[in-house]
Amino acid sequence: MRAIVAATTGSPGVLEYKTMTVPEPSAGEVRIRVLKASVHFADIKKRKGTKGSGAPGILGLDAVGIIDKLGQDVKGLRIGDRVIAFAKTGAYAEYAIANALLVYPIADHVDTAVAAACPVPSFLSFMLLERVGRLSKGETVLVHAASGGTGLTLIQLARKLGAGKIIGTVSSDQKAALPMELGADHCITYDNLSDSVQKLTDGAGADLILDSLAGTVMEESFTCLAPYGRLVNYGNASGTAGFIKTSDVHASCRSLLGFSLGTTRKKRPEELNRIADQVIGLVGMGDITFPSIQEFKLEDANKAHQLMESRKHAGKILLHITD
Repeated sequence: MRAIVAATTGSPGVLEYKTMTVPEPSAGEVRIRVLKASVHFADIKKRKGTKGSGAPGILGLDAVGIIDKLGQDVKGLRIGDRVIAFAKTGAYAEYAIANALLVYPIADHVDTAVAAACPVPSFLSFMLLERVGRLSKGETVLVHAASGGTGLTLIQLARKLGAGKIIGTVSSDQKAALPMELGADHCITYDNLSDSVQKLTDGAGADLILDSLAGTVMEESFTCLAPYGRLVNYGNASGTAGFIKTSDVHASCRSLLGFSLGTTRKKRPEELNRIADQVIGLVGMGDITFPSIQEFKLEDANKAHQLMESRKHAGKILLHITD
């Protein structure tokens, strides 16, 4: 099979398009012929060596494809099923292996590009809003990195779940249009973040803040929380840690929570399996959409990484792998 492999860490130039042995599924696993795969910021971090150690190998967290082989003891899935999946062996390849618990059939009417775009943003957003963040109807939600794939999904799903007011943040005013189009009431930059949020909420603050940046943005975000508010950190795209004082927590009844989709896939895949029907149903009904998708050929994965690192693209970036 053909695959994109990073034998060492570094710039997009370390990504090699080469021939690899087709992997075989073990017990409880399936092999998928990959149609399209998403490009994620986590792939960038792994390629650079800031996520994990050793040679990055085949990158890619999720994909849409067709099951072509079942390992022993796999139930509920069949050869020929069209599925979305979280890949075990990397999705930047013509074939990928996945734990059967992390493989989900998807309806034929769902466009292949949409199916490829949806796994991480959709499952992650549902967990952040409904399970971890415990969003209640009428609450104010602040979504950082609102123009990215997950940010745009969070906005749509927060609206679907009954958020009263949704505020998105972006790095520049030029990125504000798409979050507003998909349901944000306001879209602001990170300049004077706390003052802006206080003004937009009439001094009440946000009830739920969803943060993938960490660093100083997370620190300032905590000051934007309403009493009993929840800040959920699910990434550190800024590359630096944020610090919260315990003295800022107990008297205000505000909470700092953490969530990792990667950790959940590894340690509690059954939790994602339990919400799969709800998440995929929302995608199938068009309640979660991906209006800004840019595709690259598999052999052009380095160009896809360059675009993502430039932070000039709003929405999802995909690799087209097989038809």
